[in-house]
Amino acid sequence: MTTRLYENPLFLDHNTPEGHPERADRLRSLNIALEHPNFAALERRQAPQANEDAVMLAHPEEHFIAVMRQIPEEEDRINQLEADTYASQKSLQCTLTAIGGAMAGVDDVMTGKADNVFVAGRPPGHHAEKSKAMGFCLFNTVAIAARHAQRMHGVERVAIVDWDVHHGNGTQDIFWDDPSVLFCSTHQMPLYPWSGKKDETGPHNTIVNAPLSENSGSDHFREAFKSRTLTALNDFSPDLILISAGFDAHHRDPLAQINLVGEDFDWATGRLMEVADRFAKNRVVSLLEGGYDLEGLAESAGMHISRLMKG
Repeated sequence: MTTRLYENPLFLDHNTPEGHPERADRLRSLNIALEHPNFAALERRQAPQANEDAVMLAHPEEHFIAVMRQIPEEEDRINQLEADTYASQKSLQCTLTAIGGAMAGVDDVMTGKADNVFVAGRPPGHHAEKSKAMGFCLFNTVAIAARHAQRMHGVERVAIVDWDVHHGNGTQDIFWDDPSVLFCSTHQMPLYPWSGKKDETGPHNTIVNAPLSENSGSDHFREAFKSRTLTALNDFSPDLILISAGFDAHHRDPLAQINLVGEDFDWATGRLMEVADRFAKNRVVSLLEGGYDLEGLAESAGMHISRLMKG
């Protein structure tokens, strides 16, 4: 397998208040893990910055303008957009670069330059609804990537698999009534953002939620992933799989209590690659979402990327 990693030092310049879980050290810890010889064959590329128009693939222009107005001019200032969501001087550039990396990853797998791609960007995106920044997220990167695949490459069926421990409410909001995009989410419930019940299916049954109780653990996660996510994927037969790869379901993470281990993300990655092999010519693009314990993030993301490389 040819696996590409998109990264950019600019991602470290999205500043959040001291003590905020979504911080630059997350990427620093991942970079340390990727120094291991096992990742020597990983093709590392600098993520390009997307054009501002890319945001409007998934959001109205009014939302983009509202966020842009909150970007401070002062280097040391941090503005609060929502209860837990912040922007600093370079946050717009960082978000556009995360979007650019995701779009480049889609281009790579659709043109055969890579089998799969991991985008190590920030801020995350899956909580951003059509017209609302929330949950550390300004714009919904994975949704924009899906629309880019459809608009630029004619992809008919896109599947988005979200295993972040928090429900991807923004992605669900954007694709609620779209039969061309399947959204599957495993997540802890009840937990922020308090959405993601099983009966939230959308008018075309293309929203598939698998809520998990506190302290569920590996067995319950894997069973839900098999019975809900994999079953839906096999029925949908996607042309492309996008992953909202949050690693905050790890047992070390301070924001949730699902108590997974690194091997669970390795296992889930392998199952998705099997689906991609059957239906999508191995095309998988994975985007970093959550994961707030530095050791747990480095372990889990490292195992996820390693599995992408192994095929």
